[in-house]
Amino acid sequence: MPVLPTPANRRLWLLLLVGAQLLFIVAVAAAGYATTAYGRTVQLRTAPVNPRDLLERDHLRLTYGITYLPLTLWQEANKPRRRQPVYVALRAQGNAYAAVRVYNQEPSTLPPDQVILRGWVVGSSRRTLRLRYGLERYYAPENQVKALNKKGSHALLVHVSIAPWGQARIAKAEVL
Repeated sequence: MPVLPTPANRRLWLLLLVGAQLLFIVAVAAAGYATTAYGRTVQLRTAPVNPRDLLERDHLRLTYGITYLPLTLWQEANKPRRRQPVYVALRAQGNAYAAVRVYNQEPSTLPPDQVILRGWVVGSSRRTLRLRYGLERYYAPENQVKALNKKGSHALLVHVSIAPWGQARIAKAEVL
């Protein structure tokens, strides 16, 4: 004979479900704030690509100077595979950071003037490695997006906070 749930049991399950959802939302927000608070901030050169989408006017699509890298930076014997996670070593060059090496596993040691940014292989050719970092969209208030995208092809300097555990987040963007 099946046991029917009592109203008290249903209420308990509902409270547990709502509590789990709230805990998840708080954890996601806390991870973002922790990345900004504990992360190392680097500056990356980028240019906006105007999406021209009437429904999504609150963001810029960004193409970074470290999106397309020479295959000579690849430090492994095997060829990079599509969708493979990679670790890009960045070093300051002027007012922005540039890629100096690309690994398929996070290096155990790194010079103090370098930082690791995790990305994924989108594709590769004989000479070029194309990567994405999960930082290709910058969400901002509409008036700020319009100001940043006013000329359409000018360069931006994006401040990215990279946490010690590998998560990265855009802190702000400014026109060069």
